[in-house]
Amino acid sequence: MSSGVADRAEVSSLRAMAHPLRLRMLSLLTGAAMSAAELARELDVSHANASYHLRQMHAAGLVVLAEEESVRGGKAKRYRYDVDAPGATASDPRSAAVYYQALAAELVRRSTRRELGKKGAASDAELWVREDDWAAAVAQVVDAITGLHRAARPPREEGVLHVSVTTALFEMDPGS
Repeated sequence: MSSGVADRAEVSSLRAMAHPLRLRMLSLLTGAAMSAAELARELDVSHANASYHLRQMHAAGLVVLAEEESVRGGKAKRYRYDVDAPGATASDPRSAAVYYQALAAELVRRSTRRELGKKGAASDAELWVREDDWAAAVAQVVDAITGLHRAARPPREEGVLHVSVTTALFEMDPGS
């Protein structure tokens, strides 16, 4: 794939994620393969709306077809988020900004559902650090995120906690 085509695919994937409902759908599809109807029920949206967004995410390569099942004369397709698939990146600042705006809105929505007194952590910092310290920190966060994605379970399964994880680590322009 040429660099220009690859860049367009990355931007398309990033923009597909930059929607509050799609971020919620991706979270659910991390723990279990689900159909549009199942996502609609869990998120309290119309089946048509869930189906539309699911098709957009599939077209952008954010989710994969996990299984098909015959249901009342039709086919129910269940999709899942593939934690091993390459993540979307932003090759241009505008695409990154749209994605981060969606993340920020989703974080605000989730924070209103926070259970007070329970374990958690939050941090915000704009720092100057040595390159080796940065690389080590990024590797630790990536390992933690990947581990949580692999540990994700279906919604409302007995014995599981409903948690929120939002991360954004990036190097900044030293001139800004």
